[in-house]
Amino acid sequence: MGLCASSESVQKKERDKNIAYLVGDLCPKCCDGDKGISRLASLYSRQGKKGPNQDSAILYQGFGMEDGVFCGVFDGHGRNGHIVSRLVRDSLPSLLLRHRVDNAYDSSDCDDMSSIDDRLSSASSPELFDEWKEACISAFKAMDKELELHPKLNSFHSGTTAVTIIKQGSDLIISNLGDSRAVLGTISEEGYLKAVQLTTDLKPNVPHEAERIRKNNGRVFALRDQPDIQRVWLPDTNFPGLAMARAFGDFELKNYGVIAIPQVSYRRLRNRDQFIVLATDGVWDVLSNEQVVKIVWSSLLKGKEPSKAVVKAAVREWKRKYPSHRVDDCSVACIFFDDR
Repeated sequence: MGLCASSESVQKKERDKNIAYLVGDLCPKCCDGDKGISRLASLYSRQGKKGPNQDSAILYQGFGMEDGVFCGVFDGHGRNGHIVSRLVRDSLPSLLLRHRVDNAYDSSDCDDMSSIDDRLSSASSPELFDEWKEACISAFKAMDKELELHPKLNSFHSGTTAVTIIKQGSDLIISNLGDSRAVLGTISEEGYLKAVQLTTDLKPNVPHEAERIRKNNGRVFALRDQPDIQRVWLPDTNFPGLAMARAFGDFELKNYGVIAIPQVSYRRLRNRDQFIVLATDGVWDVLSNEQVVKIVWSSLLKGKEPSKAVVKAAVREWKRKYPSHRVDDCSVACIFFDDR
């Protein structure tokens, strides 16, 4: 079971009031009964109490190969953050495919496109990762340049994070820009469900991130009333106070160490690996990795939609832990390895 989609017939559908898009159509045979729950993936987003929902997410079936998948979650910030996150959501997948093909073409000695197709489909896992890593880095840079040159969008003080996975058979390429997070749900050798964090939250409190920013004359410190949140500031003024070290957009800080180069990692799927959860920091600020994977697993067993269950749990925790704070936007994408 899975999501039926065709790269030749791409349609985008909103679910509820969220901004989580499925590229392709849900086939009735791919869902659990009448509940409409995809056995490949579950996406859900909920607006917080801070203004418009600046989160967005996308699932793209048939990405790069017949059983390939692209999934991404994006968390916008700033006045135009909701526009930036949707623009990145809509543009980044095609940029990744284009740069992947361009890299293969550049390394090929002939102009025969069939030989390039063979190269893309026959690369070994190390070669595949190296080529996708190069494509991810160059595509993220190109995406950032498109935002900078956009004639009708001001991203000087606005931007978005991004966490994405590309699944090519049993190969996973994970790219991370900012403080959203990817977590794997897998079964331990002892038979217990466990959480494996696949990305690092790239915040200014990470030593190598802070070092890069300070080397570029940016400043990193926390406000007195928020001592646990390190932020990025301009050299001579206490502005803008960005709470992440990497992002699309935020061009005022791009000369001061904030970058749009993702951390790219690789994992070969194992038989015990069950699913991956991508979520924005509105979820991780209040729920642990272990709590999230348990909620996903429990929801699957109960026939409920896992992403929605995680978001609901996060909202409850926001109200319990921070009753005087406004709840953040919360978005979750779950990708299941249904053959496991």
